[in-house]
Amino acid sequence: MKSKKPIHKKWWFWLIVVILIIAIGSSIDGDDDSAADQPSANEAADISDQDQDAQQKEESSTNEANSDESADSEKEDVPREYQNALKAAQNYIDMMAFSEKGLFEQLTSEYGDQYPEDAAQYAIENVEVDYNEEALEAAKNYLETMPMSDQELFDQLTSEYGDQFTDEQAQYAIDNLPK
Repeated sequence: MKSKKPIHKKWWFWLIVVILIIAIGSSIDGDDDSAADQPSANEAADISDQDQDAQQKEESSTNEANSDESADSEKEDVPREYQNALKAAQNYIDMMAFSEKGLFEQLTSEYGDQYPEDAAQYAIENVEVDYNEEALEAAKNYLETMPMSDQELFDQLTSEYGDQFTDEQAQYAIDNLPK
């Protein structure tokens, strides 16, 4: 008789958990911030002309330091859906280990985010990630839950039904595991 895996060891369980966390996080991170950052009409009237001039100078120097105009115009040229796909990709990478293929599938899957392939490809090309480190993180997660030989771990990390890391990324992970 074949024993069933506990639910927490099934891949789809963790996928659902990640999606729920992202949904909760994005609903909490609503537009409440923008209203709190703007001064009320009464507060603005109380600021003297000198304070306003100083504030304008400070804001202009801060704006110049934080971003140049070409970066702003490039961001404006990127379609909203591409920007959202990039944000989703970064959220996934920040929460759990993903390979490039796994992240692309998550972004385009009918059971995932359902982004068009071109938006997902934009996200893949622009997300801040080190896939070697992602593979190492995935390897550590596997070893925390179950003992595996190096070959079994390598197979899991590279499997098309597993994490889909490249052979080089999986080998990096195995070579850099703590002793």
